[in-house]
Amino acid sequence: MKELNYPISLSLRIDWSDLDYFAHVNNVAFYRYIQAARVNYWDTIGLTQSHRETNIGPLLASCKCDFKKPLFYPGQVQIRSSVNFIKTTSFGIQHQLLNEKGDLAAEAKDVLVMYDFNKNEKIPITASLIKEIEKMEGRIF
Repeated sequence: MKELNYPISLSLRIDWSDLDYFAHVNNVAFYRYIQAARVNYWDTIGLTQSHRETNIGPLLASCKCDFKKPLFYPGQVQIRSSVNFIKTTSFGIQHQLLNEKGDLAAEAKDVLVMYDFNKNEKIPITASLIKEIEKMEGRIF
């Protein structure tokens, strides 16, 4: 697999409330960080605004996370995101979660389906959305 360039980066503060019994960041918090990064990507390519205007937007079909190293409080987590595939009705976003030292703490993959919430059905990804993703990613899909 070709090494991805991660054009979007989001830095979040680790809150004390993110910790679990073992005093490291709970797995549920990792999924909140991934969600924040996913929505940040949507915001950046105009997908959030488009959804508000048309009621057509992404629907999360899958989210998988592989944990590599624990995260701790106090601290920061940096989430880097990149689209790793585009199909007819779906696309994927891959994330890397890094600790303050830049070590890989987790890798995650989302699968999103474009959905018309007015008709309650999946729809093809538009050429204009693909163009926005390609502009962000600096490559052609």
